[in-house]
This record gives sequence, structure tokens and C-alpha cells, in this order.
Amino acid sequence: MRHRYPYARPGQVIGLLGGSFDPAHEGHVHITREALKRFGLDQVWWLVTPGNPLKAHGPAPLEQRLDHARDVMQHPRVKVTQIEAHTGTRYTAETLKALIALYPGVHFVWLMGADNLADFHRWEQWDWIMSHVPIGILARPGDRGAARVSKAARRFRAAQITGRQAAKLRVSEAPAWSLVNVPMVDVSSSQIRARGDW
Repeated sequence: MRHRYPYARPGQVIGLLGGSFDPAHEGHVHITREALKRFGLDQVWWLVTPGNPLKAHGPAPLEQRLDHARDVMQHPRVKVTQIEAHTGTRYTAETLKALIALYPGVHFVWLMGADNLADFHRWEQWDWIMSHVPIGILARPGDRGAARVSKAARRFRAAQITGRQAAKLRVSEAPAWSLVNVPMVDVSSSQIRARGDW
């Protein structure tokens, strides 16, 4: 296990940022650094997925995406991982269940952009995720209003922590979520691919 998975000791708070990272870019770096600060995280792990079940076309080869992600994201408290390739999990809820079993005593926080919250109710077992893992949401370019009135936000409204108190997320039991506004970096993987830069 030591070589396949990053190290975390009981009591640590680990932020998890999942995605295809096809390719990783400055926007991913930006929200990762903001998450470390705003939510008081000990580490952030990038979960570079073998494939996204919600996307019809597969991403670039995993090793290519991992190598590029490690070039782009250089921070002593950030680990670029292929955990889902090792656990064999395809959906976020499955991955979280596997990590909770692998790391007893570690406090995980799921990280995502505000655009994901708007569609979160389409994710497999989304209500299990909200009920079992605190969620840190970072505003990205685009309309944040859709996130604030989303099905997930409405159902778990009582569990919301204000952006000013976002650091409480590290000690909160699920359900708990916080939406923070961060300075915008308007770049996306799809834009990079469309330009032919990947």
C-alpha cells in the first residue's frame, strides 16, 4: 500500500480534488492553493481518474495526464495520484468509501468547483457523498447562482457553513459544505484542447 497510495496519518485533513485533468492547468492549481488556505487543509490529493463516467469520449492516456499534472502542480502539500486506478473505483462515492476504509482516522474533504454543485444531484450516490464527507466548493468562472439554488444546496441547506467560516470545514462532521468565492482564473481543459495545445 505504501507505494500505491500517498501517506496520511490519523487526524490529518486531506482535501480530494477529482477529475480527468485532461489537461491539468493553472485553474486547477489556483483552486488547489485556495482550498489549502480557505479550508485549512493539511494536504490536497489530486485524484486523476482513469476515465470520467459522465463523458462520452475518453481522455488522453493516464500516464500522460499524470506526468503533465505533476509538472503543473508543484507544492509540498499537494500529491498527484492515480488512486482510482489502484482501487478500481469508477464513481466518486465508491472512491470515497475505499479511501475511508484505507485511511481510518483521516478526515477527508471533497473539493469541487461551483459548477459541479449545480449538477451534483446527477452524480451516483450524491446524497451519500453529502451525508458522509464534508464538501468544499470553490467558485469558478461562470454563474454561481445555479450552484446556490441547486438540488443539493437546497436539500442540505441546513448543513451549509458560510464562506467566512470555511475553515470550520476541517473539523466538521458531514453533512457540511461551504461555498467560497475565490479570485477567478478563466481557463478550462476544454479550451486548451480546442486550441490544440494538448
